[in-house]
Amino acid sequence: MNHRESYKILGFATQGSNGDDEQRLRSLLADTPVYFYPFERSRKWMNGWRILRYMYRERPHLVVMEGTGIAGGLALIVGSTLTRVPYVVSSGDAIGPYIANRFPLLGPLFHWYERLLYKRSTGFIGWTPYLAGRALTYGAKFAMTAAGWAPVAYSSEQLQQARSEIRSEYGIPERQLVIGIVGSLNWNRRLGYCYGYELVKAAGLLERRDVTVLIVGDGSGKARLEQLAGASGGPGRVIFTGRVPREKVPAYLAAMDLASLPQSVDQVGSFRYTTKVSEYLCAGLPIVTGRIPMSYDFNHEGMYRIHGDKPWEPKYIRSLAGFLECVTSEEVKERGSRVPRQLPLFDKESQVSSVRAFIHDILTDHADPESQVQKWHAE
Repeated sequence: MNHRESYKILGFATQGSNGDDEQRLRSLLADTPVYFYPFERSRKWMNGWRILRYMYRERPHLVVMEGTGIAGGLALIVGSTLTRVPYVVSSGDAIGPYIANRFPLLGPLFHWYERLLYKRSTGFIGWTPYLAGRALTYGAKFAMTAAGWAPVAYSSEQLQQARSEIRSEYGIPERQLVIGIVGSLNWNRRLGYCYGYELVKAAGLLERRDVTVLIVGDGSGKARLEQLAGASGGPGRVIFTGRVPREKVPAYLAAMDLASLPQSVDQVGSFRYTTKVSEYLCAGLPIVTGRIPMSYDFNHEGMYRIHGDKPWEPKYIRSLAGFLECVTSEEVKERGSRVPRQLPLFDKESQVSSVRAFIHDILTDHADPESQVQKWHAE
C-alpha cells in the first residue's frame, strides 16, 4: 500500500458538485488521494456547516477549496481557527472587486472576507500569477499558478474541416472575416453588459460588409444582444449559435478568424486570464483585447490590443470598430499562422505535477518534517 493514501484530504468546489470548477480541481488533484464533498449550490449554508463539522470531527490533514464562495470560505476560516486544519484556496477571480462591481454596497464586506480568507489560508492556487501575488500580499503563506488548459484540442486537419462545416451551416462565406467569442451570456443589469455586447455594438458602426460576428453561448443576455443586433447590426451581420456542447467548442472556434477577449482594465479584469485564452490559442486564433497585463505577458504577434478600459464603454467599442474597419483578412491569417498553439503555461500535465508538489510541501510543512518526507516518498 502506498503510504500517501494515509493522508486525509478534503476537496470541494463552491460552484457546485459536478461543475466545471470541481472538474478542474479533480484534474489538478488527480495524483493525490482526495475525498470530494458533494457541494450543493442550492444549499450553500448547509454545506458550509457540514464542511465545518467534518473538519472538527475528522481532522483532515488538508482541505482544498476551488472558488471563493462565502459559505465554503467561512467554513474554512472558522474550521481552521478551531482545529488548526490547514486549507488551500484555488481561484480565478479577485472576489472583493468582483462583488463590488456588481453590488457596490457589499463591496467592503467582500474585500474584508477576501483578505481574511487568504490571510488564514496556508496556500493559494491562482489561475493567474497576478492572483497568486494578491493572495500572498493578503497573507497566504504559499502560492502557485495553475492557469488551466483547453479541455478539447483539435488537430490542424480537424480545425480545417470544422471551419468548413460550421461556416457552411451558418451561411458564412469563406472569405468573410469572422470575429467571435465563446462564453456565458449572463446579463449584468448594473453595467448593462454581457459577453458579446462590445462585438454587437462595434458591428453596428462598421461600413465594410465582409465582417461577421459569431457569438457562441447562451444566458440571460442573449435575447438582449439579439434585439441590439437587429437594431444596429443588419441581417446576417451577427450570428448567435446558442449553447453548444463543451466538446464542440473547438469546432466553432475554427470558424472564426479572430477571438474577442473583453476584459476590463481594473481590479477585476486585469487579474484574470479566463479559460477562453487557452482555447483560443489552441485553435490558433489571434486575440483582440484591452491593455490588460496578460496582453503584454503573451506579447506574441497574434495579440491585438485596443484602447478603452471597459468593454461596455464607448471608447472601447469605437476602438474595436476602428480596428475591424481597417484590419485585413490577409494580415489576420498571416498572424494566425504564428499564434503559439501550445504554451507551457497551459500544459495540463505540468500543472498537475506542480500542484501535486505544492500539496506535498504543504502537508509536510504541517507535520514533522523528517518523518513525513520519508512517509510521502515511501512505497
